[in-house]
Amino acid sequence: MIADPDTIDNLKMIRESARDFAQRQILPHVLDWDETQFFPRELFRKMGELGFMGMLVPHQYGGSGLGYQEYITVIEEIGKVCGSIGLSVAAHNSLCTNHILEFGSEEQKQKYLPKLASGEHIGAWGLTEPNTGSDAGRMKCVATKDGDYYVLNGTKNFITHGASGEVAVVIARTGELLDNHGMTAFVIERGTPGFAAGKKENKLGMRASETAEMVFDNCRVHKSQVLGEEGDGFIQALKVLDGGRISIAALAVAIAKGAYEASVKYAKEREQFGKPIASFQAISFKLADMATKIDAAELLTRKAGDLKNKGLRCTQASAMAKLYASEISVQVANEAVQIFGGYGYTKEFPVEKYYRDAKLCTIGEGTSEIQKLVIARNILKG
Repeated sequence: MIADPDTIDNLKMIRESARDFAQRQILPHVLDWDETQFFPRELFRKMGELGFMGMLVPHQYGGSGLGYQEYITVIEEIGKVCGSIGLSVAAHNSLCTNHILEFGSEEQKQKYLPKLASGEHIGAWGLTEPNTGSDAGRMKCVATKDGDYYVLNGTKNFITHGASGEVAVVIARTGELLDNHGMTAFVIERGTPGFAAGKKENKLGMRASETAEMVFDNCRVHKSQVLGEEGDGFIQALKVLDGGRISIAALAVAIAKGAYEASVKYAKEREQFGKPIASFQAISFKLADMATKIDAAELLTRKAGDLKNKGLRCTQASAMAKLYASEISVQVANEAVQIFGGYGYTKEFPVEKYYRDAKLCTIGEGTSEIQKLVIARNILKG
């Protein structure tokens, strides 16, 4: 899929840049940020300076003007070091920023994309609610028309950057319950009266990536803040999630790679019965399985990215990549802990965190069960 020498050289340069940044700016703080659930807001401004916060945004809006292969590469290098930071970069780029890029008016793009691409602003994206995860058609957050304004009432939960994001894309119901054309997307700025942060979640993993509620209490939003047309919000969200699933697949591959590389290093150094444990078939076969699964997951992810770059339909491909990559990430992290033995269960070594972080990839942006539903529907309608 990537054969052009210039493309290969470009990816190599981007990989080295992201790897160097992750090693210098993220690695020394990973354990502390995880323990304290600290969201390092300033770090994202630094990543904005390197172009990592507007990877897919064209130059005319202050972005890097790159494609999904470069984007996947950055997510992999950052996610290998810290899944939390990789998750926040992914959510910012593929959800909020990309939704505005794909469906915003020229005025909205000019207003919001430059600050999002620079990292001056962090983006949030609100679809999930306390009562609706996969069943988004039953959302209770409503937007009632009042002249030139919409009045929003309701709560969104499990929102990445729900408290810190300066800009949020929010999908609210403007029509009848269960009507796929009864939901509308709005872009809302932090500080808008009636828009507040709610509970911050205390999570198993991805603890340095902020996850919080967004609460709307008679929040008045001008009609100029509608993204696209009224009633198109849910349809837009499904298209945005195609790209979002590629992001999570890349993040899952990153976590798996991090756990695998730590395991190879440890297996070569750790001795039992007078020899490195890597020399025992029980361990070497685990490593072989891990490496094979990671390569397969990355190929699926790169394939989905290639389709997305070409503007081709990638719903099935992105769902397959997300499903497989997230499930093998959990498997690889589990085997990594096993290879480390008792040390793998301590925070002294990195695989304990990979183990906790990996699970989110099977849940966020559509559970594994939903991915199977998406794949099956695409197969059977063909």
